[in-house]
Amino acid sequence: MGKRIVLADPRGFCAGVDRAILTVQTILKASSARGGGLGDGLPPVYVRRQIVHNRHVVEDLAAQGAVFVEELDEIPDDAGPAGVPVVFSAHGVSPAVKREAEERGLHIVDATCPLVGKVHREVLRFVREGYEIVYIGHKGHDEAVGVVGESPEHVHLIERAGDVADLRFEPMTKLVLLSQTTLSIDETAETIAALKARFPWIEEPPSSDICYATSNRQAAVKLVAERSDAVVIVGSANSSNSVRLMEVAQEALAGRGDAHRVDDAGELDPAWFEGVEAVGVSSGASVPEEYVEGVVSALQDMGYDDISSVETIKENMHFVLPSELRR
Repeated sequence: MGKRIVLADPRGFCAGVDRAILTVQTILKASSARGGGLGDGLPPVYVRRQIVHNRHVVEDLAAQGAVFVEELDEIPDDAGPAGVPVVFSAHGVSPAVKREAEERGLHIVDATCPLVGKVHREVLRFVREGYEIVYIGHKGHDEAVGVVGESPEHVHLIERAGDVADLRFEPMTKLVLLSQTTLSIDETAETIAALKARFPWIEEPPSSDICYATSNRQAAVKLVAERSDAVVIVGSANSSNSVRLMEVAQEALAGRGDAHRVDDAGELDPAWFEGVEAVGVSSGASVPEEYVEGVVSALQDMGYDDISSVETIKENMHFVLPSELRR
């Protein structure tokens, strides 16, 4: 059939990422319409942590005037009285961060993905009902830090099936399982099985915490990998869903080739494609399509002229902007 590219569909931006980026862009556009920042040398907007886990998105917004900080104490005290918006990223924050913002009088615009917000609300509800919560997530990931921070004494974070042996609960303690939204479905299945084997009475939430975009992109990349000899996932190294996509693709390749993750076409290594006839391509939920197009163009330069697409589902999810902006 010749050298070819197999594109995954859906790929790229999910509704939560689109909403978060549009939140910052809307503030920047409003500032530009006013003729610049708010005076006193302050920027038009501060953003706590990366708005989404993609290097190019963050660099682009920073070039437009957004100032990214790791913690709120990096924001000057006069930002609050001046009304400079401070955006919380799509990954969510803990109540402690929200309290700090309130105490300092900062003007907060919360761009937390609504699906992540759902997990936060589930934590609060289950704690009120007397449950201990086992949360499957990655230690140190912004989303996991925010969720655990809702009730650190009642939320027990584990990363893998092997961690289940370290959990200690009295028999028939009310237990419920929650998970980080961007994890691999296959990865959580093994951990959930281990939890149920040790704590048969553990409950699951009414609906899966793994978000629709994560599930859809993993399903698409599996089919793409089955038709390919190598797979390229476009996404940043700190993007959990991009790393999971690469792992899903690697497993689906079943030894026929390798899956690789790149931020952009500049990171492609021609040696990866020696003897490779079909290259599958997909991208994480925080990746602009232009960087996928760049990878496709680079592969075409290597002789991969035939392009086909594998579509698994049409996505039509849309989230409105945060209420602070709609007001």
